Amino acid sequence: MLRFLLKWLGFSFNSKETEEDLMKKFLIVGLGNIGLEYKNTRHNIGFKVLDHLVESEDLKFETQKLGDIATYKFKGRTFILLKPSTYMNLSGKALKYWMTKEKVPLENILVITDDLNIPFGTIRVKTKGSDGGHNGLKDIQDKLNTTKYNRFRFGISNSFSKGKQVNYVLGEWSEEENAALSERLDKSIEVIKSFGTAGVSNTMNTFNGK
Repeated sequence: MLRFLLKWLGFSFNSKETEEDLMKKFLIVGLGNIGLEYKNTRHNIGFKVLDHLVESEDLKFETQKLGDIATYKFKGRTFILLKPSTYMNLSGKALKYWMTKEKVPLENILVITDDLNIPFGTIRVKTKGSDGGHNGLKDIQDKLNTTKYNRFRFGISNSFSKGKQVNYVLGEWSEEENAALSERLDKSIEVIKSFGTAGVSNTMNTFNGK
């Protein structure tokens, strides 16, 4: 049934690929902006989480079409890690391209993004929702034509004064936040592994609010 639906959506198949193979493939998309000036900003937490995973597992990103790609194998699953090079506002373009190229089912996609509405470092995994004014999520919603896709929201808090939201989001982490980030990034890797091995529902039950 999955193969039929994917063919209907325009996916092509290698004859050796089975439905079971496809269900063991995951696309993990970390949102951020390219360029050194954005590297350590709160808005780039999606990139930072994937960088941490790649460094922890001694992997490497390769620059490919519309983004940097790394492949991580864990417990029989294949995680395709994507950092879009389209800038935040066109994140959906890169996601849709790699989703189609790798034939990843929609339910096996996880988008990592910053969230102003939850405390710093707090984790919230959701299976659907609005874009919440986030331009990266807005473009993904537009390209997928649905709000029903998995997202991993990493809290950056809303500790900014009126009119300073853009400066805060595009600002660098405070010393206190930097000191706490390492443990939070380790926890984020656990979320990704759990998503691929235990499923999104179990992952939400285990990590949300932690």
